[in-house]
Amino acid sequence: MTKRLPALLLTLAATLGAAGGYHLLKTIPIPGDYGWDYLTADSETRRLYVSHDKEVVVLDLDSGAILGKIPGSDVHGIAVVKELGRGFISATDPGSVTVFDLKTLAVLTKVPVGDDPNAIFYDTKTKRVFTVDRGSKRVSALDPKTAKVVGTVEGLGGRTEHAVSDEAGHLFLNMQDLGTLLRIDAQTLRVTDTWALAPCEQPSSMDMDRTRHRIFIGCRSGVMTVVNSLTGKIVDMQPIGRGVDATEFDPTRGLVYFSTGGGDGALSVFHEDTPDKYTLVETVKTLPGARTMALDRKTGRAYLSFAKLGTVAPATKEVPRARAPMLPDTFGVLVFGE
Repeated sequence: MTKRLPALLLTLAATLGAAGGYHLLKTIPIPGDYGWDYLTADSETRRLYVSHDKEVVVLDLDSGAILGKIPGSDVHGIAVVKELGRGFISATDPGSVTVFDLKTLAVLTKVPVGDDPNAIFYDTKTKRVFTVDRGSKRVSALDPKTAKVVGTVEGLGGRTEHAVSDEAGHLFLNMQDLGTLLRIDAQTLRVTDTWALAPCEQPSSMDMDRTRHRIFIGCRSGVMTVVNSLTGKIVDMQPIGRGVDATEFDPTRGLVYFSTGGGDGALSVFHEDTPDKYTLVETVKTLPGARTMALDRKTGRAYLSFAKLGTVAPATKEVPRARAPMLPDTFGVLVFGE
């Protein structure tokens, strides 16, 4: 670790750590100059799983200490199945799920799935782990006990994005380039409904209130969209920042969080007044590129992966949508709370 990292973190704390409402509590530095994707918080065991391209870094939710690392290649998401003592990591290599032991963090096996699996989650109703395979435009269902694929949803025909389960027999999946929301039977693996989300464009992140049957969708066009999961009806839309890539719902506090990495970066927090009415509580400045997030539902703290970014290179024919490069020794996790 270079000596300039602590100085950078002190600067961030001074910039973002204003008192009142949600604000920066601390930053957790993580070594390694490579990219990131999802984070998963396990509030019960007090662990935070941070995808970090070549590995998943496991942190203590309270202290921020690094507890261990799970090796991988272009890793994306992490699902935890506590009753089996196993975790599952989606990776683009070109497409697999790494199964690991939750206690020792040792890799148990690797399961091939479709190309470029992104989102991954566990459904308690069917006792299956699901991956959203963007490259193959499909969803794969795994039996977490046998670590085998038991079925797929094929031919989805568009760019799949985030997904969620209602834990009652249905999956909901955003089709980002089509601007639609799919309802899928989690047992038969058939698409039962396709709902248009316009004027939401590029639906991306997602979570839901399972008790009140409401799905919260972050749209890259800069709005949050609330959908009735029983009917597909849009019940509310409100502006958020650009570049959304994470949505979290806290049922205890009745709050919905949207993390947007565009512009200066922001965390938008809404209160669920009724199932069809939402009030903006606050918009908190984060950092450019701090787009993915996990929520600790015990403390209400939000954890966002970040890195200090350089200047975006001009677009070329080979790279029409270049990303800003990560500056060395700046990767870590921002912790926001009240």
